[in-house]
Amino acid sequence: MADVKSRREKISSSLEEGSMLILYSGKSPVKSADETYSFTPDRNFYYFTDLDIENAYLVIHKTESKTVEKLFIERNDPKLARWVGEKPSKEHCSKFSKIQEEDISFLDELNGYIGDTLSRFNIKSLYLYLKSPHWENLTKEKLIAQEIQRLFPYVSVKDVSAKIAELRTIKDEEEINNIKKAIEITREGILNIIKNSKPGMYEYELEAYFDFSLRKSGVKDFAFKPIVASGPNSTILHYSANERKTEAGDLVLLDLGAQYNYYSGDISRTFPITRQFSPRQAEIYQIVLNTQKEVQSQVKPGLTLFELNEIAKTSLAESCKKIGLIKTDEELSKYYFHSVSHFLGLDTHDVGGKNIPLKPGMVITNEPGLYIEEEGIGVRIEDDLLITENGCENLSREIPKEIEEIECIWSVL
Repeated sequence: MADVKSRREKISSSLEEGSMLILYSGKSPVKSADETYSFTPDRNFYYFTDLDIENAYLVIHKTESKTVEKLFIERNDPKLARWVGEKPSKEHCSKFSKIQEEDISFLDELNGYIGDTLSRFNIKSLYLYLKSPHWENLTKEKLIAQEIQRLFPYVSVKDVSAKIAELRTIKDEEEINNIKKAIEITREGILNIIKNSKPGMYEYELEAYFDFSLRKSGVKDFAFKPIVASGPNSTILHYSANERKTEAGDLVLLDLGAQYNYYSGDISRTFPITRQFSPRQAEIYQIVLNTQKEVQSQVKPGLTLFELNEIAKTSLAESCKKIGLIKTDEELSKYYFHSVSHFLGLDTHDVGGKNIPLKPGMVITNEPGLYIEEEGIGVRIEDDLLITENGCENLSREIPKEIEEIECIWSVL
């Protein structure tokens, strides 16, 4: 069970006296009519509560003398419970969140509590997570900010995203174990795809083998929409339609991840549908693999993701010039146009910037690629790395990636 109490203590210690923090768990978005998408909790709320519950609020306020934690949850409706089941009880929420039952209230008490606390304790700062996707203009947090500023104009609304990111980028032992488990399940899914693949199968059929492996392992969801990109589709970075019929001679690029306790694995492998790389495919593949190994050898505390990408670009450019694919370093952008790394954790593209120094306990990806549209060859090889005191540990090292290893997968059937 996650040490959420310690996490809340850390975020509270970063807040000034006379401040309040509000985090919202989220709600299932409407799909159509009375159908909703599956619920997934806001990752910040989950990080601090270990609760997978809908429409709940964590409220922390800090004064000179003490810090108070309160949780607000939906009240159970006996009639609705006959249709969809009972709402989580105070006892259940207390068990996971480590918040005392007496500090757990129902949603109809939330507004009164916030208003009373802001007034009684002279709260001057309200912290909300205001960093949101560019397409989502009016989040629940922004609505809260607007209402509180209307009623309490003296309260300064502040973004807590940087403070939370500082905590979430460093993984504790349980988080690392969750990521390892997600990777282990992802490995089984990838091997299941490759072992059962043959020319003429549709990409969605290959994806189904991954889906089955996850379900068999008790995993309910992907970390992200699976990418199963064959032939020309392998040159499209985030192709995910997965609807093409594979052909003999195709490379198939997989970018997949299981989600375990909401922690993500994120792995890319590329394999030949006809079980053997052509000489040209092997040449391009080996360039990407050598670059990936070079990046991993350089990973250590103090470097930034930006610097790792420069290492990847230098390695790729040198090799591509040797085989005549490009003449100048600048031409590499035609065939490599993304970054080599991002942070990994509760979100697949986890919190953390490209210019912050790496520290022990951080988990990042290592995913160089080459995408040669005119040849229908796309290769990406991705592993997940745990930053250690002196370098890194490859958490996905058990997933085959050497040419010989991949071509031998079918021979052990």
